[in-house]
Amino acid sequence: MATHTGRLETHLRKQRDAGRKLLVPYITGGFEGWTDAVRAAAANGADAIEIGIPFSDPVMDGPMIQLASEKSLQRGTTPLSIYHELRSIDVGIPLAVMCYYNTVHSAGNERFAHQLVEAGVSAAIIPDMPLEESAQWCVSADAAGIETVMLAAPTAPQERLPRILDRCNGFVYAVGLLGVTGERDELAGTATKLAARLKALTDIPVLIGVGVSNAEQAVEASQTADGVVMGASVMRRLVEGDADAVGRYINDVRSALDSTFAGK
Repeated sequence: MATHTGRLETHLRKQRDAGRKLLVPYITGGFEGWTDAVRAAAANGADAIEIGIPFSDPVMDGPMIQLASEKSLQRGTTPLSIYHELRSIDVGIPLAVMCYYNTVHSAGNERFAHQLVEAGVSAAIIPDMPLEESAQWCVSADAAGIETVMLAAPTAPQERLPRILDRCNGFVYAVGLLGVTGERDELAGTATKLAARLKALTDIPVLIGVGVSNAEQAVEASQTADGVVMGASVMRRLVEGDADAVGRYINDVRSALDSTFAGK
């Protein structure tokens, strides 16, 4: 069972309870201009930011984030170099890392958790860590004060969801569809159905991620969920443009969310 409510969950709950829909962009650590993109996203209305630690064999990432990760690794990025740069980023909102368990295992659970604390990170999202194998990491994370965001898949049987929620803190990541990350023409129907199932069981913020590709889809997802995680569409702006393009995009999504849900 999750044993604490940390900075990320406290902040997201406060924003949500004030009537705001939550917007969490994903940015690949180590990609050229990534720290400026984090600052631009924060300045333009992000409620928290997910920092990807590049990995050579990602199982959840689609073509755009794979490309960004490859380019980041080619620049010599390591987890330690990302932590070092994160120490210089003070954007006033919580940061989470997204990584694969190999990265955690290589460092060791306790050491990895303390590295995140020292870098100013509030939470970790580890998509290839099954609930049944999460105990050792969660003990170390809880002891260090790192929140563990758990993922729920659209195929999860109903009896499994309470166990995922019981272990989750920060927010629960409602995986919008089966498959990898990437931009899509329409929001998958599975996304809002899963969010509704989760919302019926928990007061932890429920965010839809994977396949939320533009402002219109963010609004559609947030009709049911508390907000969205947006990755591939954010990174496309950085890969094809620059940090300013990321800032403009986040501003557009924030404006669409606020104009739709203000006062509701």
